[in-house]
Amino acid sequence: MVPFELVVPRTVEEAMAALRTTGSGSASVLAGGTDLLNDLDDQRLSPTRVVSLRRLPWRTLDWTGPQLTVGSTLPLRALEQDPEVARRFPGLVQAVRAVGSVALRHQATLGGNVVRSAPASDLVPVLLSLDAEVDLVGPKGDRRVPVDRFVRSSRRVDLAPGELVRSVRLPEARPSSYLWQRVRPANDISQVAVALAFSPAGRTWRVAVGGVSPRPVLLAEPARLLGSGAPDPAAVREAARRAGEEAPFKTDRRASEEYRRRVVRALLARAVASVVDAPEFPR
Repeated sequence: MVPFELVVPRTVEEAMAALRTTGSGSASVLAGGTDLLNDLDDQRLSPTRVVSLRRLPWRTLDWTGPQLTVGSTLPLRALEQDPEVARRFPGLVQAVRAVGSVALRHQATLGGNVVRSAPASDLVPVLLSLDAEVDLVGPKGDRRVPVDRFVRSSRRVDLAPGELVRSVRLPEARPSSYLWQRVRPANDISQVAVALAFSPAGRTWRVAVGGVSPRPVLLAEPARLLGSGAPDPAAVREAARRAGEEAPFKTDRRASEEYRRRVVRALLARAVASVVDAPEFPR
């Protein structure tokens, strides 16, 4: 690990100033640190300054009616253990539980996971299905960006110099599900993942898949085929078939393209059944 200066600001203004005054060197932002520390150890990153967000007032969970705002530095374990989050956003909690171990989830954060934006992220697909938005704060003011636009590819996001992710906003409670396939549940990253959510307000489905490169994506046609309520078996079969065709899977060292296409069909059908059978699904 290359030596660096650690800065732990107490205010947002101090954090932005620390990033602005790094000078000719580079700065990295520390949220939970579960990925950053590995990058520093392996020297994939060699910043001259690391700015920690742990003292900023962003370890929050706020409800405004059906809307949920999650502070970017709130540990994933707090989301996982909140009964109201589990009731209103079951798919989100399922995705959180797919992230590493309990010990890791005590450190890892939603904001850090979104900024890292790994192709096999367990959280980005479910955030896409929930129409999540990212609240940003920076030298030029605040702005809000849909996750679908914020995440561009692996480790590439719509984050301007000096900007920080303050929170992630979920506009409404949605019956949802997150299912994944991997070899060793506690150790491996997902080979295939499906996130599914139904909007009671819009009477529409959202389908997202993970395990694709360069980033998880939404599948519009399978979502359309599911209709505006509880789909019949024929609609589910057709939506699953189209998902298997349209998901941009490729063969890599973790799984073949054909395997992923077969699995995504099965996972989508199971996810639909899970969402429709939930007590919160509108009848």
